[in-house]
Amino acid sequence: MKPEFKKLIETIQTEGWKKIQIEFGSEQLEIQVPADCDELSMKAVQPLADPGRAVEEALSHPIGTPRLEEIIQKKGKPAGLLSVAITVSDLTRPVPYKGENGLLLPLLKQIEAAGVPRENIKIIVGTGLHRPMTDREKIEMYGQEVVGHYQLIDHQADNPALLLSLGKTRRGTPVSINRDFYSADLKIATGLVESHFFAGVSGGRKAICPGLVDVKTIEKFHGPDYLEDPLATNLILEGNPCHEEALEIAERAGVDFALNVTLNKDLQLTGVFAGQLVEANLAAFQLIKNYVAIQVRGEYDLVLTHGGYVGQNHYQTAKAAVSALPAVKKDGTIIVVANNRDAFDPVGSPEYRTLIHLLKLQGPAGYLNMIKSPGWKFTKDQWEPEVWGKVLRKVGEEGLIYCSPEIGLEDYRLLPGISGLELLEENNRMTLIEKAKEMTQQAVLLAVARLRSEGLEPAMAFIREGPYAVPYPVSS
Repeated sequence: MKPEFKKLIETIQTEGWKKIQIEFGSEQLEIQVPADCDELSMKAVQPLADPGRAVEEALSHPIGTPRLEEIIQKKGKPAGLLSVAITVSDLTRPVPYKGENGLLLPLLKQIEAAGVPRENIKIIVGTGLHRPMTDREKIEMYGQEVVGHYQLIDHQADNPALLLSLGKTRRGTPVSINRDFYSADLKIATGLVESHFFAGVSGGRKAICPGLVDVKTIEKFHGPDYLEDPLATNLILEGNPCHEEALEIAERAGVDFALNVTLNKDLQLTGVFAGQLVEANLAAFQLIKNYVAIQVRGEYDLVLTHGGYVGQNHYQTAKAAVSALPAVKKDGTIIVVANNRDAFDPVGSPEYRTLIHLLKLQGPAGYLNMIKSPGWKFTKDQWEPEVWGKVLRKVGEEGLIYCSPEIGLEDYRLLPGISGLELLEENNRMTLIEKAKEMTQQAVLLAVARLRSEGLEPAMAFIREGPYAVPYPVSS
């Protein structure tokens, strides 16, 4: 531990502090925080009592469109000759696909019952620019029944042979899309509807863009012209350029049917929405916005949050930090706890590693100027460092404390902020969970001590649901 950190931490007495539980993968970290720490939490929503029945009901009573059986009958060719493409989310989204109570088996059953042979069905993982999933990850995500008996392929955004041009959008974005999906007679999009830190909400149209489009399309969709727009944020659709671009592309792709779900704070199913792409997505959006948005009275000096399920690496954990921004004061402190468990790399792709280091070296303003310059060549994953730059613009390098025991100090030299590893004693033999708990506790102590050294008694908040909650300040 740095001597200056240790000296500050030793000034804090925790008598009278309370205990909270922070999600860390499948574990909970018990941490002490000041007694007046506000615990910001989404509204409690009861899970559906019978998920399997709910999926069946949604498929039987779709929103704004006929049932799949009728759609198949109206395709103008025998069902036995129809080709079907279903796009699914990858492992970065906790979509309940697997098993009898999941989405895929009931959906596939209906398609086959309508006369489409199994060999005519392709399931396409909408990876966007994410890495392909491993065989084991696919079994864990979709189930052996699907992986072992259906064509399951990964989208490849950088493979022109697997893409088909759709021309340009109204904003001038050149669009190429997965050829297998676009060429299918019946096209189905599936996914999770949750708050999204620049598209407003996920699900629906995002299964197509960025899920199934090419690098050039994502270059615009994830470019600074869109991401720096003030309306490109959580729970905003009207006027949001990311939402509008993705929707235009999905509609041009000709999606016939959508199947989306919503989850509560415990990742339990709260709703199933099948039907027309836009109407089903909006119905899900109306449900979640009533329980994910959290009103707060003003901003806090110190905000503690976590990466949630989605925070499998540093790249994905940006969602948690950005979602916390409305709750934190300018030049305040954000502590992010993350179980960066990605088996390939807890930081991110090789491109992301280079780009996030450039952010650290150039600072947020320098990085943004660099990627906006005429000579800059779009690089895969450049948008997440840009998003981290939004965090740094508000709290500064010293105002971000990142606690992930999976990322070593050597790797952390590439990353902005203070590493939680700098708050641990050297040569310790703690387990991963013990390290996570200790570094998080020390981060809270350090943040409180720094603020008190400035003559402030910090106002602190803990965002219980991490990236899934949307705090926003309201006037008194």
